[in-house]
Amino acid sequence: MSSRELASLRQRWTAYQDLAALTEHWYWRPGWRAGRPFYTWHLTFQEQPELHRLVTDLHHHLQLPGLDPVPIDGLHLTMQGVGFTDEVSDSEVEAIITEARQRCSVLPPLDLSLGPVDPDAEGIGLLVQPWSAVEGVRTAIRAAIAAVRPTVSEPADGFRPHVTIAYSGAPAPAAPIRARLAEVRDLPAVTATISEVSLIALHREHHTYRWSTRATAPLNGQCPQRAEAEAGHGDQ
Repeated sequence: MSSRELASLRQRWTAYQDLAALTEHWYWRPGWRAGRPFYTWHLTFQEQPELHRLVTDLHHHLQLPGLDPVPIDGLHLTMQGVGFTDEVSDSEVEAIITEARQRCSVLPPLDLSLGPVDPDAEGIGLLVQPWSAVEGVRTAIRAAIAAVRPTVSEPADGFRPHVTIAYSGAPAPAAPIRARLAEVRDLPAVTATISEVSLIALHREHHTYRWSTRATAPLNGQCPQRAEAEAGHGDQ
């Protein structure tokens, strides 16, 4: 674990010890309302059995008031917003997809580690590492948006890759959740290989996130380590 990821994990867990109550995650942010989807780029986690088993196990341990478990098919890593679907034209969307595919095609698939649990007032996530690889994909996506639209929503700084497994659905006391989390903090991390990033139309209703996929941008590049390994295997 790199120093950035470890420092974040320690800092956030220390802060969580002083948390009296959860903060409900589902209040409406500016611009959001029922029936108004938002275009955003996410990593999604279909066909990741190790991750699905870990999250299912954690959900079993975290059946506590105030927590809304994320459905297995709703697991995601938020990457970069584009804009509400009624504010982004179809031509802009298609141009962004083209730009994103060009930029992502040279990037290798993401070999990610997920875990341990990493909670805060609005939910319980899994630490994702390495951050640098995810940040590289996000930088490519931001450049794709900037090539088409005059502004890129959301700041470049302050991004913290994570996968949420349960959101805070009510201002419930944090102490019981904190005690239960202490029991599962040592569960081993799992791995996932992600070979594409998805542009989705995201809905935020009924205490859950749901989406439809508009397009994907494959990560077709080859990391140096993998290329060397394959080259060595070919010489045998």
